[in-house]
Amino acid sequence: MPIKNFRWFIEALSPEEGHLHGIQRVLFSSQTPFQSLDIMELGSYGKALVLDGKVQSSLLDEFIYHETLVHPAMLSHPAPKRVFIVGGGEGATLREVLRHPTVERALMVDIDEEVVNRCKELLPEWHKGAFDDPRAEIRFLDARRYLEETDERFDVIIIDISEPVEEGPAYLLFTREFYHIVHRCLTDQGIIALQAGSVSLSELSCFTAIHQTLRSVFPVVAPYWATIPSFALPWGFSVASKQPDPRALGPDTIDRLIAERIGPDLRYYDGLTHQMSFLLPKYVRRHLEEEKRIIEDNHPLFTFH
Repeated sequence: MPIKNFRWFIEALSPEEGHLHGIQRVLFSSQTPFQSLDIMELGSYGKALVLDGKVQSSLLDEFIYHETLVHPAMLSHPAPKRVFIVGGGEGATLREVLRHPTVERALMVDIDEEVVNRCKELLPEWHKGAFDDPRAEIRFLDARRYLEETDERFDVIIIDISEPVEEGPAYLLFTREFYHIVHRCLTDQGIIALQAGSVSLSELSCFTAIHQTLRSVFPVVAPYWATIPSFALPWGFSVASKQPDPRALGPDTIDRLIAERIGPDLRYYDGLTHQMSFLLPKYVRRHLEEEKRIIEDNHPLFTFH
C-alpha cells in the first residue's frame, strides 16, 4: 500500500511503544498556561484533540469514549439532577450528561479556558451545542479547590481528565485525598465515573493504582473497559459510589432505562455493551486480585496518595 502522507505524529504509549498517525492538517497548536494543545486532522481518525502529546478523543470514535464514561454512572442513579464534570474540555461529556432529562444542572469545571474555547470553536461535532444548554454552567477553575470549598452536593460526578502524569495538571485529581473530597460532595446515592488508564497487558499500573485508591474511599468500586481505536490500547474506566452498583443492572434493565431516559440515538452503549464492559479479561482480574492481597498483607504498593 503506498504511503500517502509524509507528516507524522507519534503518540508515545510507553517509553518503548508508540502510535503513528498520518497528519492531514493542523488546525490549531499552542502552549497554554497548563499544557500543550493541538487540534489536528488525522488520516485514519479525523479531527482529534491532543493534550501534552496524548490523543484525548477523535472524531471517528469519541462516541465510544464519552458514552462509556457517562452512561453507566448516570443510569445507575435513580434520578440524577445535579451533575459535576471535572475537565471535559471538548464538551462531549457535557453533551452526554444533558441527554438525561432528569438533569437540572450540569456544572463543568475545567482549569484550562483555552482548551475549552478552542474545542468550542473547532470541534462542534463533539459538543453539538451543549455549552449553550440552559442547564449547563461552565467555570474555569481548579476543580479540586472548588469541591474543597463548596457546600453543594451532587448526584453524579464525572472526572474526564487525562491520565495522572506526574507534574501534569491532572495528577492531584487521582489521589486518595481528592476522592475523599469527592465523597463528601456526593448525595446519599451519589456516584462517580472516571477514565482509569490503559488495561493493556504490558501497562496495568495506572489502572490498578486508581482501582485500589478508589477502594480505600468508596464501598462500591466497579471497574470496566472499552476498546477505543484511536487510543491504540484497551482502555479502563471505573464507577465508584456510596450505594449504587452498575453491575447489578442486567441488559434488559439497561435497555429499558435507555429507552425511558435517553432514546434511540446512542451509537455504542446498550444493555449488552454494559454487560460486556464490566466483564474484565482474566489477566486484569488476576492482577487486581494480586494487588489486593498485597495491600491486605501490608506490603508496599504504588498508589496515588
